[in-house]
Amino acid sequence: MPIDIDGMHWLNTPPMWEVNQGRLFVRSGDKTDFWQQTYYGFHRDNGHFLGAPRRGDFTAEVTFAGKYSDLYDQAGLMVRHDSRHWMKCGIEYTDGARHFSVVVTNGNSDWSAFRLEQEFDTMSARVTRNGDALFIQYRTDRVDEWRMARLAWFDPALGEVSVGPAFCSPQREGFEAEFLDFSLTDPVSRDIH
Repeated sequence: MPIDIDGMHWLNTPPMWEVNQGRLFVRSGDKTDFWQQTYYGFHRDNGHFLGAPRRGDFTAEVTFAGKYSDLYDQAGLMVRHDSRHWMKCGIEYTDGARHFSVVVTNGNSDWSAFRLEQEFDTMSARVTRNGDALFIQYRTDRVDEWRMARLAWFDPALGEVSVGPAFCSPQREGFEAEFLDFSLTDPVSRDIH
């Protein structure tokens, strides 16, 4: 589904963004990131995020590509209640390679990542919220099936969240990404297997 930004709002508007033929093209500001405390000892909440409001359970999907070159360049999907309660997932560039990365923040951040060995042009991320859980999946343009990345706890008492594309460049400015589509619907399934 082409990106329709009606009803969506920027958190930390990037220095360059445009929607052209249903695709969102973006360029990051300098040293942008989302992170809360753990290991690194800093709090960052200046990454770029375009969110749509949503209550209750849902499935969100986004397909994207990026010009990853510097440490921690990242693009993907975010679910956010506030600066201390959020999840981001997608591609993060670390150790000289693209990794599928998930950060869940419930007060403090955690990080899981695995290296993607196969070649691909675009990545798709899917997040399904069911009650107290976020079920996070991914697939590339070379693999047709959704694969599980993580099942994470997310406080069911949190009311409205925002959901949508997010991107950051913690070490530089000028990271470019393209979001090809975005959808936010009722949950597609409760099945994990």
